[in-house]
Amino acid sequence: MPDPTGGAGSADAAAPQEPPVPARDAATVMLLRDTPSGIEVFLQRRVTAMKFAAGMTVFPGGGVDERDADASIAWAGPSAARWAQWFGCDERLARALVCAAVRETFEESGVLLAGHGPDNIVGDTAGYAGARAALVGREFSLAEFLADAGLTLRGDLLRPWANWVTPEGEKRRYDTRFFAAALPAGQDADGETTEASESGWRTPADAMADGEAGRSMLMPPTWAMLSDLAVCRDVTEVLATHRAPVPKVMPTLRFDGESVLVEL
Repeated sequence: MPDPTGGAGSADAAAPQEPPVPARDAATVMLLRDTPSGIEVFLQRRVTAMKFAAGMTVFPGGGVDERDADASIAWAGPSAARWAQWFGCDERLARALVCAAVRETFEESGVLLAGHGPDNIVGDTAGYAGARAALVGREFSLAEFLADAGLTLRGDLLRPWANWVTPEGEKRRYDTRFFAAALPAGQDADGETTEASESGWRTPADAMADGEAGRSMLMPPTWAMLSDLAVCRDVTEVLATHRAPVPKVMPTLRFDGESVLVEL
């Protein structure tokens, strides 16, 4: 699925006179861990064949599937009503956003924010490799996977962080909610996804340095999230930061000759 980091100023920029296309709802997760060097965040470089944000370095995430709103999913943590208040949307969409965040994180990194009950988190997820592939192939929904595996979605492991909307003028637009989550004990993130050419853990400062040096490409929302994380001492501080209700940010595009400038 396309990455939904709310990018701006890409090669997808449409002519300014075209009416804006609707923004698709999406979710992305800043997956975090503590190291002796400080906080690290899991990042992926998207393959150049992608139609949106090709070659960009991003967090795991993607568009909402209509099946993500399934109310039958066993759920632990803040209610859909509470998430709706935090993200300024209706309850159905709020539920879908949380479920999409869990599903996309699992599909793209192998990290599963779920457990056998509200007080449990799964350890090694290798036993769910077949289900992961089936989810990627849309053979079944997140609700079907969790029910078959006897798992409860752990929405309490997620924190609301930001909401960016792709600027009007882009041909592909996303209304993306950003979440933060700690890497569960016993799990690890991998790069086993066809959507990324490489994946790995980086400190926010190192990731931004790569962007400044031209070794990677970071869209404005990704840069903003990394800047937020860079001032936090550890994952506990990130998860304790209350960012709700979450304001919606939509940059604008200014055309200057052949250049497209992003303004916040």
